[in-house]
Amino acid sequence: MGFLSGKRALVFGVASNRSIAWGIAQAMHREGCELAFTYQNERLRERVEKFAGELDSDIVIPCNVEDDDEIEAVFEHLDDYWDSFDIIIHSIAFAPKELLEGDYLDNLTRDGFNAAHDVSSYSLAAIAKAGRHMMQGRPDASIITLSYLGAVRTFPGYNVMGLAKASLEANVRYLAHNLGPENIRVNAISAGPIKTLAAAGIGGFNKIFDHVEANAPLRHNVTIEDVGNTAAFLSSELASAITGEVLYVDNGYHIVGLLNE
Repeated sequence: MGFLSGKRALVFGVASNRSIAWGIAQAMHREGCELAFTYQNERLRERVEKFAGELDSDIVIPCNVEDDDEIEAVFEHLDDYWDSFDIIIHSIAFAPKELLEGDYLDNLTRDGFNAAHDVSSYSLAAIAKAGRHMMQGRPDASIITLSYLGAVRTFPGYNVMGLAKASLEANVRYLAHNLGPENIRVNAISAGPIKTLAAAGIGGFNKIFDHVEANAPLRHNVTIEDVGNTAAFLSSELASAITGEVLYVDNGYHIVGLLNE
């Protein structure tokens, strides 16, 4: 028996076998958790259904997080399978590609700024609001989202995503305070750079990836498995007193001041 036996998790954000959400789902399945998945659009449906099947799940539900009706429908559909559940994994982020090129102000637009914050930050609160009724009464419920060091430091090409992640981290704190009396914990994992499909859209990502590898105290980059193990821990009763936190999983890069020459 794993330390998540008897728990159920709803996972947002699996798009490929390189997705951080996929690493989290694998770790949770290994520890005995039942899983349900969402997919963004029809193009991803078959792929996500395949991944779900690999982890013994047949619960795959459409959800475009820019549509409040679709968010509500996720939980109406999930109620057909489960009367309650324990864990939400929110691994969703987006900014228009052109806003991630050049310097911060070069391609910044009001619509692009709003889109980045809507998908990357607001969606966490929207999902928590729609799903909280199915998590109430569970012994140790947990919501986990994914952030990045760009929320608190500047990185070339990260641009508006840095602001969206800063909003996301504030969102975690307010949600933790709001949902704590309902015994729902809310935390973020700030992962080091990983070569996901989303990361490929960030200008200069390879430079960041190589730089972190050379300067992190452990001298290598993290994997989706590293993040998955941490998410499994945070979702378990082993972390029952942790809420409102941003936990860095970056081989220590965030502590570094003077870099190696």
